[in-house]
Amino acid sequence: MDPNAYRLLMRQQAGAVTIIAVGNAGNRTGLTATAVCSLTDAPPTLLVCVNRTASAHSPIRETRTFSVNLLARDQMPLAMSFSGKVGLEGEARFLAEEWTTLTTGAPVLKNALASIDCELADEHGFDTHSIFIGRVRDGCTRDGADPLIYFRGTFCDLRAFDK
Repeated sequence: MDPNAYRLLMRQQAGAVTIIAVGNAGNRTGLTATAVCSLTDAPPTLLVCVNRTASAHSPIRETRTFSVNLLARDQMPLAMSFSGKVGLEGEARFLAEEWTTLTTGAPVLKNALASIDCELADEHGFDTHSIFIGRVRDGCTRDGADPLIYFRGTFCDLRAFDK
């Protein structure tokens, strides 16, 4: 199948917008991603798919840690910053919001809808991407916030579907 036709098909699937982050203060990087899902709850694990050309790919392998930060609807500018569409790279992407660490030391967005702190448990390669399996070591949530969604090629929130 033609990759452009495939992307059009997949844009019909609404997905949670996340930032996958890795590294230590002064040397952090990350990316906006929707290819994230829960794998098991016993033990708690999730999987993330990261393009091998992404700046976060090698650091995830090297540090064996990463975080998955589910974004709230008021964090669309942050999603744009980490998507690479506004020209920011590396540490510069982290300056607009407050970040902290939990158990593994991976950067965690303080005001995310939810932040999941992971230790790399396994990795599987597939064509252009790596499937990283993270063992969840810690996490936190922001009560009362609404999620940011990616649907039909754009960021939106659940209010777009209220009719």
